[in-house]
Amino acid sequence: MKCMETYPWPLNSSNRYFVFDLQLFAGEKTEDPTSKRKTDARDKGQVARSQEMNAAFVLLSGFWALKVFGGAAYENIVNYTVYIFSHLDQGADTESIMHIFLGMLLILAKTALPVMLVIMCVGLIVNIFQTGLHFSTEPIGFKLDNLNPINGFGRLFSKRALVELVKSVVKIIIIGFFIIQYLKSEILQMPKLMYMDLSASLSQISQVIFALAFQICAVIFVMAILDYAYQKWQHNEGLKMSKDEVKEEFKQQEGDPQIKSKIKQKQRQMAMQRMMKEVPKADVIVTNPTHFAVALQYKKGMAAPLVVAKGQDLVAQKIKEVARAAGVAIVENRPLARTLYASVEIGDIVPQALYKSVAEVLAYVYRLKRRRFA
Repeated sequence: MKCMETYPWPLNSSNRYFVFDLQLFAGEKTEDPTSKRKTDARDKGQVARSQEMNAAFVLLSGFWALKVFGGAAYENIVNYTVYIFSHLDQGADTESIMHIFLGMLLILAKTALPVMLVIMCVGLIVNIFQTGLHFSTEPIGFKLDNLNPINGFGRLFSKRALVELVKSVVKIIIIGFFIIQYLKSEILQMPKLMYMDLSASLSQISQVIFALAFQICAVIFVMAILDYAYQKWQHNEGLKMSKDEVKEEFKQQEGDPQIKSKIKQKQRQMAMQRMMKEVPKADVIVTNPTHFAVALQYKKGMAAPLVVAKGQDLVAQKIKEVARAAGVAIVENRPLARTLYASVEIGDIVPQALYKSVAEVLAYVYRLKRRRFA
């Protein structure tokens, strides 16, 4: 392979040259990752995952759950507060305090548990959507490199950390812009709350908060989609391979081509030796006479004659040599030899369509044997 090109530089000069060495690019990671590379990375816990996607769905589901269950939670809290203050005149002993404490825990469970369950389920679904059902303990395994302060500073000031910093700053700026714009339109309504009762003012404040929250969630959701696409691209770029790595992986999976070739050659030699051992056991060798040779064997009890060996050209000549040394009859029948070689594999019986032709050859061989021993 030509790995270096030399050109005169400049074109009108004969003593200056520009040298371009292709070996400089041998280790450049330009190839898409193979399926094995992706599987190995996945087993190590290296998957494309966007934290922004999780945050967007968790915030959206959390505020949605608060909006749906918030009314019932408010009623439960108000009712229990009224209950507590209405029983203060009964005294404060250990039993009553314990009763109030257990009631508070029950109210907390009734109000917070539905919201927490919704957030937990949505978080799990989003994670499964991004990474699939896969569990790996390698990312949480103990590694001495994690204790190295130099490696820690390297991760702190790496390109990835810089990108995450820029993303965070951009996210703060965009979300802050939308919050300011929204509050500008609502700030003038705030003084009216002083003239409302507690329930009406809380209802008005909750409407403002939920409207602002859903608007922010929409902004974060758009940013999450962009971040997820970026994470997928970055993950793929990080797994890219050089041409040498692709070749090495192919060798590991498929084996070295030279070794495979030697193995196949050795297998052919062993198969040839086994086949040649069967030639002396044959009853007749049907030949072309030069290009094909098929060894047939027939014993009492067989359904039909059996092909124990066959070959073409040099293999055919070798079969005939072994047959002559073993005293096996050789019969020339060009159509039959060609047909047997093309249609019957070693170890198979002769097809019914060739019974008559093969029977004639075997009858001829048996007559010769009887004359020889007569």
